[in-house]
Amino acid sequence: MAVQASREVIIDAPPEVILDVLADIPSVPRWSSVHKKAEVLDTYPDGRPFHAKVTVKVLGIVDQEVLEFHWGPDWMVWDAQKTLRQHGQHVEYTLQQEGENSTRMRFCITLEPSAPMPEFLVNRARKRVLKDATDGLRDFIMSRDRSG
Repeated sequence: MAVQASREVIIDAPPEVILDVLADIPSVPRWSSVHKKAEVLDTYPDGRPFHAKVTVKVLGIVDQEVLEFHWGPDWMVWDAQKTLRQHGQHVEYTLQQEGENSTRMRFCITLEPSAPMPEFLVNRARKRVLKDATDGLRDFIMSRDRSG
């Protein structure tokens, strides 16, 4: 059975800045505690990642994923190939500019685990992933702005 989750946050940055951070695949483990390693395998002609390999660890379960990215002016999507731990995964980041330097970011994930999981573990994993994908990203962007 598919597990779905979504969350919205406001980030004090324009959409282009957020997309640039999302495209910096090697930095993902710096703002997402579930990502242990991340590397770009190949890119589009504009330099944005097309495929990446990531190692994730959620609730002590480690998995290696190959992600395929698609990019738009205010969105990013990835799909993960089937792994030992999951039949599939689909992630969407959708950005809506709210002001000159403010963006509403929506993160949505759908994951199809390869084996049933108890609901309490699903809820713990959902909470961790949503926090990293939204608060972790926002905090990383804000810390870059303060230091840069």
